Formats: sequence, structure tokens, C-alpha cells
Amino acid sequence: MKRWLKISLLLMPGLGLILIFIGSVVYIAIAQSFGYFNLSGESGFSLEYWAKMFDRLSYSRAIGYSLYIGVASAFLAVIFAYPLAIWLRRPFAGSLFISAVLKAPLLVHGLVVAFLYINIISYNGIVNQLLQALGIWDGPHRLQNDSGAVGVLILQTWKNMPFALLLLSGAVQAIGDDLLDAAADLGAGPFDRFRRVIAPLAVSATQAALVIVFVGALADFSFQVIAGPINKQSLSQLMVFFKGYGRWHDAAVIAVTLMGLGIAGSGVLALFSRFVLRGGRLS
Repeated sequence: MKRWLKISLLLMPGLGLILIFIGSVVYIAIAQSFGYFNLSGESGFSLEYWAKMFDRLSYSRAIGYSLYIGVASAFLAVIFAYPLAIWLRRPFAGSLFISAVLKAPLLVHGLVVAFLYINIISYNGIVNQLLQALGIWDGPHRLQNDSGAVGVLILQTWKNMPFALLLLSGAVQAIGDDLLDAAADLGAGPFDRFRRVIAPLAVSATQAALVIVFVGALADFSFQVIAGPINKQSLSQLMVFFKGYGRWHDAAVIAVTLMGLGIAGSGVLALFSRFVLRGGRLS
């Protein structure tokens, strides 16, 4: 008991302040979504803002679109990071340089990447010019702000893959060679070694990677504004829209929705990845 008390006292200056600030922000957002902390009138409990939001078609569409971006980005980042982590598991000539290059997106701000991407795929950008020079297209095509949000997924995957790679590399490198050699001696091919040895042992890192990328992509704003579809809005865009018109209660409803989706979606992704990577077992 004394040990835990000492640990709590040591953590209190840093962790306590963090919990206080985060807790106060979350509390204000939740309370404001129910009518409290009114900046321009009387405050009081009300379900009016939630009821009106549920009646808005833009709200339900934003939820579906944000979930699509979050889930797709998480799986794409992990799918691309896994083979790279396995490839870089054993050091070889140039492996450190390749690893550094792959982690370069961590040093580049997302807004810079988004603007560069738009310039590359613009109507008179490099991609259009190259495809016309090769004779594949007769004229330039509009590629930016596509309705399927392919551009957003490309940016999210490029930006978040290094996070997944860092987590998965540590988990994969911790797996002993004797386990993989034993599996190979028993006749397991590369895919079977991944499915039966690597994936189950690295399931915690996979869960962490999926959750981190999902939460970040779910609430992202910059990529959506620059490269996202013109006729679709994410929850973050909708929240900024309401805030811009001084509708703080509606913006708070969106904020609480994002927090709820982030928590629920993270739990579902964690359970799903554990179930799949452990052959249908959650334990």
C-alpha cells in the first residue's frame, strides 16, 4: 500500500496536471453539448442540440465518412508497415538508411505534404503531364478532391505508416530466430510463419498501431480541407463550421461524438485484430 502511495505521489505533479486539464476540457465539451456553458444566453440542461443534430443528414453522413477514413487509413497503414517491418527485421547493408527514409514523414508537417500532393496531381500537375506524354490520356483529368477520398487515404497512409512501422518493427524484432527456424523446419512457408508465429506474437503492437492511426485519421482536419471531397464533410469539418458561426453547443455535440467514436472504434479494432490474428480466439 505504501509503495503505491509513493508512486502516486511521484506521478501526481505531472500526471495529475494532465488529467486535470484533459478532464476539464472533456467535461466542458460534454456539458456544453447538453446546454451548459452558454456563451450568449442562459445555461441549462437541454437535449435540444442532440435532437436537432440527429435530424441533420449532414451529421449522419459525416459520421459515416469519418469512420470510413479512420478505419481504411488504419488498415492501410498497418498493411504497408507489416512487410516492411519483417523485411527490416534482420540488419543488412543499407537497412538503417532505408529505415530512416521510411520514417521521414514523421519530420514533415501534414499541411506541407497535402499542398505538395495537390500540386503533383493538379489539372496541370506532374501526373497529368506524364500520363499525357506517355499517350495514356489525351488530355488532363481532374484528380484532386476526388469523391472517393482516395487522395485523403494516400496522405493518411503516407503520414501514419511510420508510426505503425515503429511499433511493428519493435514487436517483430523481439521474436526469436529459433521460433521462426523451428516453424520453417516443420514445413511452414513465409505466409504460414507470418500467420502462425509473427502475427499472434505481435498482436499487441498491431492493436496499438490500428488504434493510434484510427484516432488520428478519424478527427483529422487539414487533409480533409485540402485534399478531401468537395461534396463530403468530415466530423472535424462540421465542427469547425458550427464553431465559425458561433454555434458552440452544436460544435460540442460533434466533439463529444468524435470522442465517443474514437473510444468505441478503438475497442472494436482492438478486439477485431486480436480475434483475426489469433485465429478466432480473443484470449
